[in-house]
Amino acid sequence: MSLTLQEEGNVMKSIRIGKVVLNAAVGKSGEPIEKAKKILEEITGEVPAVRRAKKTIRDFGIHKGEPIAVIVTLRKAKAIQVLKRLLTAKGNKLKASSFDEYGNVSFGIREHIDIPGVKYKPELGIIGMDVCISLERPGYRVARRKIMPCKIGKEQRIGREEAIEFFKALGVEVV
Repeated sequence: MSLTLQEEGNVMKSIRIGKVVLNAAVGKSGEPIEKAKKILEEITGEVPAVRRAKKTIRDFGIHKGEPIAVIVTLRKAKAIQVLKRLLTAKGNKLKASSFDEYGNVSFGIREHIDIPGVKYKPELGIIGMDVCISLERPGYRVARRKIMPCKIGKEQRIGREEAIEFFKALGVEVV
């Protein structure tokens, strides 16, 4: 799996994977959060961050400030390595509706044990997770930099069709 897809002659038009985000929303604090943390750490090798509820939802028993999810952001080589395994878990197929208009792709994994190399551990159980992939081109840093951030030009943005072509070049079937 290549890190970039380059158009002939123009290096600034090459597309690469900016980041891969794994999100496991458990909905409860305490033991389920700890189990989800261990599972995500086993899959990625990185320490997950805990996300807290923004508001209270009585019907679900969620209180403001209560930990309800864990998240890991991967970049560069680590992102590619984990993404290969995640796409294998989906059978190297993505729905066309998973792509948005800005070069982002999202899909879900129902059970983490579908990922190759992950074994079932009865003490941890089974969790599902959301995977979000952001594609970018060289020069996207200008929007994120601290001093003089600027908007990304229209020609430099990645569209839906370009994102689909990028994943097809990686061997992923888009249905």
